[in-house]
Amino acid sequence: MELHISRPGIASPRRIDPHGVTGPTRGQARGPHWTNVGLGVYRPRSAPDSTEQRIVDAAASVPDGCAVTGWAALRWLRARWFDGRAADGSPLAVPIAVGDRHAKRGHDDIIVSEDWLFPGDVTVVDGLPITTPVRSVTYEARVADGEIAALRAIEMAAYDDLVSIAELTSYTARLTSRPGKVRLEAALAVADENAWSPMEIVMRRFWQRDRDRPLLCNQPVFDLAGNHLFTPDLLDVEAGVAGEYDGSVHDTGPRRGKDLDRAELTRRLGIEVATMMAGQGERQRFLHRLDGAYERAARFAGPPLWTIEPPAWWTDTTTVARRRALGPAERERWLGHRRTGLNGREFA
Repeated sequence: MELHISRPGIASPRRIDPHGVTGPTRGQARGPHWTNVGLGVYRPRSAPDSTEQRIVDAAASVPDGCAVTGWAALRWLRARWFDGRAADGSPLAVPIAVGDRHAKRGHDDIIVSEDWLFPGDVTVVDGLPITTPVRSVTYEARVADGEIAALRAIEMAAYDDLVSIAELTSYTARLTSRPGKVRLEAALAVADENAWSPMEIVMRRFWQRDRDRPLLCNQPVFDLAGNHLFTPDLLDVEAGVAGEYDGSVHDTGPRRGKDLDRAELTRRLGIEVATMMAGQGERQRFLHRLDGAYERAARFAGPPLWTIEPPAWWTDTTTVARRRALGPAERERWLGHRRTGLNGREFA
C-alpha cells in the first residue's frame, strides 16, 4: 500500500518510478542507497533500523485497504511492553489484517489475518493504517500461545490505558465463531487492569494455579495512620502474604538496600513476602517459598498494623478508567514511577 508516514525518523517505502520522482528508478533501486522491503517496494537504506520502521516496511508491501494489527499496532501506539520480539529475542512477524482482501503469504516478516474487520476497526495514526486497540488486543490474545501470553496482551495494553477489560469484553461478544475466542474469553475472566510488568502476570498465574486465592495487583499498603508503606507486586489481603518479582537489577547497589529495608518493614507489619526470581526452573522454587510464606503468616498473632484502605488524600490508579481520568500533572505524580521497571523477558 502507498504510505505517507508523518512520524519523525520513519521512512515511507516507495514503488519504482521510471522518472525517479515518487520513488527510485529501477537502476537506483538496484544501487546501494535503497533497500527492497517487498515486491517492487523500496525504502532509503539510510532509514534507522527500528521496530517501527520494520512495521512500516511490512505494511508497505501489502495491498491498500489492509491494516497493521496485533502487537505491531500497539507498538505503533507507543505501548511500552510490545517490543516485537519473541522470548528468545528473535523478531516477531508483523500481523496484517487484510479483511476480505487477499495478500500474499510469502513475506517472512508478515503474518496475515484474514478475519473480517468491523466498520470502525481501522484508524490511521501518523500515516499508518492500524486496527483499533480493542481489535489489536483481541487478535493478539486469540492467537497467543496459551493463557499467560493472552493475559500479557490484555494486561500490558491496559497498562498503557489503551483498553479496558469492559471494552474488550464488549468487543469480544461480537466475535462470532472466531478462532481463539475461547482462549480470549478465558483470559478476560481472570484479567486485571493494574499489572505493571509481564513477569507479574507470570507470577500471579503460577500462584493462582497452585492456590486459588484472590490476589490484588500493585495494591498500596498503608499504616493505620494513613501513611503509604509500600506497594507489593501481588497481595493476598486475607492471608497477609505478598509476592514480589526480583530481576537482576535487585542484586546489588542501592536497590538491594531498599529491598532489605522493605523486608524488615514487612516482617514488622506481619506481611510475609514470597519472591520470584529470574531463571529456569524458578516456578517450583517460587511455589516452595510461597508455601513457607503462608505458613509463617498463619502464625502471626499480633493485631493488624496495616490496611489497604487509602487515606483521603490518596488518588486511586488501580483501574484504566481512573487512570484515564487523570490530568497530565496528576499522571506524572501518580504514574511516573511506572516508567522504570524490569525487562519483561528476564524470566525463562
